Amino acid sequence: MGVFRTLLVVIFICIFGYTAIVAANHGFGLLAVFFGDIVALGWPGQFNVDFTGFLTLSALWLAWRHHFSPVGIALGMLGFFGGGLFLSVYLFLASFSAKGDMKELLLGKVRANS
Repeated sequence: MGVFRTLLVVIFICIFGYTAIVAANHGFGLLAVFFGDIVALGWPGQFNVDFTGFLTLSALWLAWRHHFSPVGIALGMLGFFGGGLFLSVYLFLASFSAKGDMKELLLGKVRANS
């Protein structure tokens, strides 16, 4: 679990640092660039469509893990729009809540104990 948590910290630091540099150099016009690349039908757009699929799966997993409760839906939205930056923090904190039990981390407390 220590290696997993370390990976989550590294992911967070890398994404946060990279995002800060890009925002400082190019501003916060992400959506125009993101969708512009998709419309152009090139490899950057292909990556963006693929990434959107991962964001969708992440959001659905978060909402499902919390039984599609209002909190679960809110976490799903944060997962979709926050991407790896949010998910790395969520998993880091949830790993402590689950006391390192990977089954509980992935399924949630109720499903892991049933």
